[in-house]
Amino acid sequence: MSRWPRATAPAWPVHAGVVVATATAGTAYLYAGPHLRVLIFSLVTLVPVVTFGWALISGFLTDLRTWVTSAAGMVMLAGCMAFWSDWVTGHHFGRAEGRIADFGIATAHLIFLAGAATGLRKRGVGDLAGLLDAALFGVCVAGPAWAWLIAPRLTDSATPLGEMLALTDIAVLAAVLACLARIGRRARAARAPIAYLLLCCAATLGAHVASTLTAQHGSSTWTVIVLMLAYLTIAASAVHPAAPLVTDPDGPAEVPSGRPPLLGLGIALCANPLIAMIQGVRGDDAASVVLPVCSMLAVPLVLLRLRQMSLLRSRAERTLAHHALHDELTGLANRRHMVAEIDLALAELDRSAIDEVTVVLLDLDGFKPINDRFGHQAGDIVLRAVAERLTGSACPGAVVGRIGGDEFVVLLRGPAKPDLSTRVSNLIGRPVEVGGASVRVGVSAGAATAIRGANLDRDTLIGRADAAMYAEKAAHRRERAPALR
Repeated sequence: MSRWPRATAPAWPVHAGVVVATATAGTAYLYAGPHLRVLIFSLVTLVPVVTFGWALISGFLTDLRTWVTSAAGMVMLAGCMAFWSDWVTGHHFGRAEGRIADFGIATAHLIFLAGAATGLRKRGVGDLAGLLDAALFGVCVAGPAWAWLIAPRLTDSATPLGEMLALTDIAVLAAVLACLARIGRRARAARAPIAYLLLCCAATLGAHVASTLTAQHGSSTWTVIVLMLAYLTIAASAVHPAAPLVTDPDGPAEVPSGRPPLLGLGIALCANPLIAMIQGVRGDDAASVVLPVCSMLAVPLVLLRLRQMSLLRSRAERTLAHHALHDELTGLANRRHMVAEIDLALAELDRSAIDEVTVVLLDLDGFKPINDRFGHQAGDIVLRAVAERLTGSACPGAVVGRIGGDEFVVLLRGPAKPDLSTRVSNLIGRPVEVGGASVRVGVSAGAATAIRGANLDRDTLIGRADAAMYAEKAAHRRERAPALR
């Protein structure tokens, strides 16, 4: 059997370990005395430190920046719990007192979340919009939950600073919970460790609510047990066989489609001011921190979402503009683009900015038999090869386009070289590999030049080039005729 943790190891020991450890620690805590309870809780906080360290030292987790940062947050959190050993067991958790312990533990949470965000960044590449929407949903839920569920039950020991810290922690946890839920739906191979991360956030959020609801009267026992579950599930996420896949997506990023949720963005912007207004009308100051804290979290998310929508729109506009002016198969300028370029060049000629304008029309010889014998896909390969050769050999300033079928055009701001027809014929006549076979096509080219003062319009210039091209095509037919007799 493979050593564990390893990607090839079974996952059931992790699941069984979480269940057994939670049941054992919870039962022991229920029946232990006050001092032993502190010890049990402190030992549980060390479990994720041990599993993270074990997975890192064994080389199981390869994305060191992500996991080392997360481990540092867990180490700091365990240190805070050891130094302020009565913070949870003494029922200070949930009172929003703004003690130094609150700052230390909030900092540890932020360090861990920074590491987690670094690790999940690859999974969010194709779904940034969805993650921003999920985070906004979490923040919007946190505001009403705080205003109408938590804040009215805070004790007299709560301070404005403590309330801001507690609300920020709850809002961030809710946002992370929503983001993990969205990522877990798409990350099939890494779904189990992400589910443990999600369960950790949910347990921590539940402990926040439970501790507040029992702060005025009641025991902190169940709050501690739920927090121990959070520690054990976060420990499991690092040693699950699929843990490396959390930071290493198993497939290409998927870009979800759909319309932007403008209604959701509007709710995100209006929800917290609406809560503050309702509280103001009722004369209740308990939720006074909702507006500044939730707005501080929601407004940047909304701005990021609007920026992302703006970038998507700009990208779509650029794509549409490109397709409007370029041939889809070859990427060359299309007929509309070439007509505009010829008009522009003739205008430059009229202004004496250039001395000559030359238009070269090219029509492939022997292209239809390739389509008939090998199929249209083979014909597409030949057309792309011709386009690549023409573009690669064009002189600086030349514009190469495809105006339809097997017809190409080259615009030169200057005279065409005397041996143009021979050079183009040799270039295009090189073999092209198609489905294991080597095929060749010929080319008939016709050029027409407009010089300064000639007053040629676009249609006349193209007509002359077209006539020259068909004259050369007729000559090619006459040359091939004796060979067919």
